[in-house]
Amino acid sequence: MTTAESYRKLDECREALGYSFVGPPEVIDRVLTGLISGLHVLVEDVPGVGKTTLARTLARVAGLEFGRIQLSPDVLPGDIVGMHIYDPQAREFVFRPGAVEHQCVLADELNRASERTQSALLEAMQEEQVTVDGVTRALPQPFFLIATQNPARFAGTFRLPEGQVDRFGLCCSIGYPSEERELEVLERVAERRRPETAPVVLNAEALTQMRELCAGVRVESAVRRYIVKLAGATRRSRHLESGVSPRAAGHLLRAAQAAAIRDGRDYVMPEDARNLVPAVFGHRLTLSAEARMSDRSLEHVLEGMVDRVVMPTGMEEEVDARDE
Repeated sequence: MTTAESYRKLDECREALGYSFVGPPEVIDRVLTGLISGLHVLVEDVPGVGKTTLARTLARVAGLEFGRIQLSPDVLPGDIVGMHIYDPQAREFVFRPGAVEHQCVLADELNRASERTQSALLEAMQEEQVTVDGVTRALPQPFFLIATQNPARFAGTFRLPEGQVDRFGLCCSIGYPSEERELEVLERVAERRRPETAPVVLNAEALTQMRELCAGVRVESAVRRYIVKLAGATRRSRHLESGVSPRAAGHLLRAAQAAAIRDGRDYVMPEDARNLVPAVFGHRLTLSAEARMSDRSLEHVLEGMVDRVVMPTGMEEEVDARDE
């Protein structure tokens, strides 16, 4: 699959996602960025704004086998990764796959599960495999997880551990719709546009090819250095409790590669990384006590931090010259 073909396919995906999901275009772009880069996506928002609809429609449009995990305090790790149960007819223990054994998995209301259950997803998200009773099993490919979480002030929620949050490459929030968008929602309800009837644009093979293409997008040394400086700026800011991890910097690079494919390019521009800082870094950061006392918002702190990091210039001309 070429860059131009991927660009056209992603345009078709955007249109197909709008079949049953109504939301900001930037949310659609972020989940598509996660899908083609292999970065898992966390959607934070109040119930009822279309988080589940978005995930189900995305799986349908991408042509992936879909599985849903409805998290609650009584869900056990074995429900997610699988377990051995005794078969009285065979007189032996047999393995029953868990809910994560799908290509596209929705972990709905992740922060309603206990930390022990949340940790069951860590290996799946990082290594795309699960280990049960000492036996490791690879997950179906291509694997993609999209999780939702309710605001922390809601009843019955648990705070996600930092190690869990750090494995999500991107985060987004749908928000309440405008009057025009809410009218579109009602129209889709009246027309009974359900995710399972949305157009299918991709399949597992096409998505795998797109991910390989994405991984091969050129990233010049100046852009890599810029990404490192952006990550370092979060570690030096007095307005943040701690900075992002090297994993986060790697996620920003991969997301920038996907953004380049999304825009029909085979090379990364510094703007790709800059524009994705809130989506990749934001959910990993916590304001310091000083910043909270000053009534600063995380968005304001990130914006100021990014503005202070000098962005490389002339990248497009340099890449064009190399192509000649």
